[in-house]
Amino acid sequence: QYMSGFGNEHVSEDPRCPGALPEGQNNPQVCPYGLYAEQLSGSAFTCPRPTNKRSWLYRILPSVCHKPFKPLEEGHLTHDWDEVDPNPNQLRWKPFEIPKAPQNKLDFVSGLHTLCGAGEPRGRNGIAVHVFVCNTSMLDRCLYNSDGDFLIVPQQGKLLITTEFGKMLVEPNEICVIQQGMSFSVEVFGETRGYILEVYGAHFELPDLGPIGANGLANPRDFLVPVAWYEDRQVPGGYTVISKYQGKLFAAQQDFSPFNVVAWHGNYTPYKYHLEKFMVINSVAFDHADPSIFTVLTAKSTRPGVAIADFVIFPPRWGVANNTFRPPYYHRNCMSEFMGLIKGHYEAKEEGFQPGGASLHSMMTPHGPDADCFEKASKAKLEPERVAEGTMAFMFESSLSLAVTKWGLQTSNRLDKNYYKCWEPLKSHFNPKCK
Repeated sequence: QYMSGFGNEHVSEDPRCPGALPEGQNNPQVCPYGLYAEQLSGSAFTCPRPTNKRSWLYRILPSVCHKPFKPLEEGHLTHDWDEVDPNPNQLRWKPFEIPKAPQNKLDFVSGLHTLCGAGEPRGRNGIAVHVFVCNTSMLDRCLYNSDGDFLIVPQQGKLLITTEFGKMLVEPNEICVIQQGMSFSVEVFGETRGYILEVYGAHFELPDLGPIGANGLANPRDFLVPVAWYEDRQVPGGYTVISKYQGKLFAAQQDFSPFNVVAWHGNYTPYKYHLEKFMVINSVAFDHADPSIFTVLTAKSTRPGVAIADFVIFPPRWGVANNTFRPPYYHRNCMSEFMGLIKGHYEAKEEGFQPGGASLHSMMTPHGPDADCFEKASKAKLEPERVAEGTMAFMFESSLSLAVTKWGLQTSNRLDKNYYKCWEPLKSHFNPKCK
């Protein structure tokens, strides 16, 4: 069950404990049902009201009840962007392999791998792109991210995510955002894979619409927030709380489930969104509108109009532009473009770019349609056509110059070393006598 609305002030209490929310104040001397009041702040106390993020949680035991954190050597997370030398080439990865469960059991945390990023969490400015491959559920352990927000894009297999605020079922073609500091645990139902955009120092917002007006793109009412759900469960063998802190993992033990929040209220919550609900805007005359019209969420920088990260999708739509080369044009960009494919065939590269794989076109590195796409689109009869039917591609675009990790370039063994060859068949059509 969910409540709807992006950034709303929500109130929720588990129906098993009616009246669990204190009336008229946040922190009474004694909370209903003998609960503890605990505030989770997602912004500085003194932020202007439109950007002030916080929620009050009413829980059976406060989250401070745990043993000391100790380093946890697990997964392949990093924010060391100097592991290998910079690589300005166009990069493409084949679908990331999911280990088979009997040989190598991986849950969401142990299956995390950092692919690229920039900046660092201590300075509260930067991003990281991770992939996750897993085949088993998290058992008596949870994760919270002290460094930033996770935008999770499942590509194969659904995720049942239990949070302190309630439960969310997130399937391919949906996304969810787990904001900084929120504990969550992931249950899977077989081999599972997806992508994560992590942002340090900013929260995701809906983009400004400008001349589009009041309506369009991702509508606020289509974002869903879980309702309160709690478990009062003792774990004598030890429950593991994992913190991602300054790019490293740390684990602490406690003897109870952290999902013991009976009621909560506030505007700082996890949320999910179905990509099919995106209202697509497109050119109906000639030429291309900029791909920014496909922005679902943005994490703004301090420079107006420049994002630390945008989450952009390329959904099914109509192409009707007259006298126009309709696929994406050749491009060199002052931004970094990381692309992934959830399903289908991306129009500019139908063969090599596969669901579960990825590509990175770094700052000012040229990119665009492969040779086959260019020849077909240059000769195609221009009539209304469905574009990207059965497909969902996405882009993490950033104003930061992204470095690729050693795992991404070498250890993963998924880098397509022949990617550059897709442009080699391009030939000159220049004829100075033919205007």
